[in-house]
Order: sequence, then C-alpha cells, then structure tokens
Amino acid sequence: MPHTLPKLTPEMLIPRLGDYIVQKGLITPADLKKALAHQKKQIEKGGRYLLGQALIDLKMIDQDTLDQVITEQILQLRSALQASNRNLEQRVKERTADLNEALQKLSELNQMKANFVANISHELRTPLTHIKGYIELLVTGSLGEVNEEQLKALQVSQRSTAKLESIIEDLIMFSLASRGAMTMKLDKVDIASIVLQSVKAAHNKAEERGVQVTFAVPKNIPFVQADTAKINWVVNQLLDNGIKFTPSGGSVDVSLKEDGGNLVLVTVQDTGIGIPFSKLQEIFEPFHQLDESSTRHYGGTGLGLSLVRQIVEAHGSLLDARSVEGKGSTFKFPLLAVRD
Repeated sequence: MPHTLPKLTPEMLIPRLGDYIVQKGLITPADLKKALAHQKKQIEKGGRYLLGQALIDLKMIDQDTLDQVITEQILQLRSALQASNRNLEQRVKERTADLNEALQKLSELNQMKANFVANISHELRTPLTHIKGYIELLVTGSLGEVNEEQLKALQVSQRSTAKLESIIEDLIMFSLASRGAMTMKLDKVDIASIVLQSVKAAHNKAEERGVQVTFAVPKNIPFVQADTAKINWVVNQLLDNGIKFTPSGGSVDVSLKEDGGNLVLVTVQDTGIGIPFSKLQEIFEPFHQLDESSTRHYGGTGLGLSLVRQIVEAHGSLLDARSVEGKGSTFKFPLLAVRD
C-alpha cells in the first residue's frame, strides 16, 4: 500500500510551541512538562498526537486560545522571514556592487598595464635602433678599423641588441593583443616553406645546445589560410621554447600533416623537461614563469606562449598543449587548407 502523508496543520509549522505558550503566561513550565508527558504516552499508543491537542485535552487552554497563539507565531515567522529576505537582497546588492567595482578596477588596471607596455616599448625601440645601427657600422668597419678583441665585444653587443629588439617586439605585440588591436592579414600561405625557414633559422641555436631539430612534411601538403608573419612568429616561438627547455642530446620534432581533408595540422614536439599537469594552463599567463626564483635557469619574459595562443585563436583555431613532466611537451594547432 502507498504511504499516506500526514495531514498538514498550522501547529506543525510552529517550532517550540510549548515554550512560546509558557512565555505568554498561558501555562506554567510544570503544565508544559505534564502536557509533553501526556503527548508522549498518546503517541506510543499509536498515531499522531500534537502538543496543542494535549493542552486542550488536559484543559490547560481552549481551542480559540491555541488558534490565536499559533496565528501570532505564524505572523511573527512571516515577518522575520520577510526581514531576512530584505536583508539578504540588500547583501546581494552590496556584494554585486562590490564585485562590479572590483571588475571595473581590474579592467582599468589591465588597460593601464597594456598602455604602459605599449608606450614604454615604443620609447625603447627608438634608442635601440640607434644603438643597433652604430654597432652595425662598427662591426662592418664603416667607422674605422677595429681589432679582433674589439670585434668580438661588438658582436656580443650585436647579439644582445637583437635579443632586446625581439623582447620589445613581443611587448608591442602583447599590448596590441591586450587592446584588441592586433590585425590579421589572411592570405594563401605556403606553410611548408614557412616551417622549413623556421627550422633552418633555429639550426644554430639547436646545435649550440646539443639538440636535434627535425622536420617531417608529406609531399603536396596544401597551402593554408594564415597571416604569414604571425604564423612564422608562432612557429619560431614554439621551436625556440622547445630548444630552450630540452637538455643536450634531446630533440625537437616539427611536422605537418593533413587532418580531415580540409585542415593542416602543425605540430611541435620536444623531449624536454616537460610541465606538471597541474601547471599546464599557467604557461599561457602573460609575464608568468613556472620557475619564479631570481636564479631561475631559463630566461624569457613569459609572453611567448600567451601570444602564441592568442595568434592561433585569431586564426579561428585552437592550440592544443600536452606535456608530461620529465618527458617533454607537444603543441599543435590546425589551419584551414586552401586548395586551387
């Protein structure tokens, strides 16, 4: 047989009815104790037996008085509930206002940061151009002969200015991306040629670190729709990262392959130090390094992968990053194939 729910009565909605009746002076604590004992005995006999009924049966109060007491308590509870709701609504409004204010301040702070990065980057670019130009004149002997020792010093300075120039360009690109001002010029691009150039450009650095770089591409790989300069930068960045974080004797493998007939998958895989799974998403945070110590072994601004992901997504694609600590990392993304 289905279980029958007990009939709901007003008294069932009132907590601690007996204590309230005592407070009203309608019965004594001794009366309440007697009524509770009577209620217990009746319940033990079977069935439902409420305290109000016990008080009436013991002639401690009448039905009208009980109804009035219950009505008073219901009204009090309703009033308390309304006050609590009003208080909750006010707290929600206050917290929402606080949250909106915090989000506004965060947005303003991010905008200030992007503007600062843009301004300081452009201010650094001008004097760096002068320094770079004069070092070039000195290295080529246009301003007079230099001895071998001086030439070596100038070449070190030349490499340092090139590195500094690359950092400044990254900062400018980051500021443009942060402000939503990074433009994309999508053309029909020979992705195999772009990747091959990047692999050749990375050869010297890889050789210095004792890292092997390989490139695998099938014949007749189709062209893709992309911004040549920015995709070239992405591949260079992924290659540079792979070489930087791969110990001597390891490898960085770059490959292209058709994916599903209308996509070309670009993959850069290394056998480097890898990234803990719990920290994988941190590598895409701007200005963030997993190793924050002042004596960290690896350099960099922490902008590279953040920009890589933004550029890839600006192409309507997604960057897939996977890594196993101590075994290496794999980065890959598809580009839309363009066929004649």
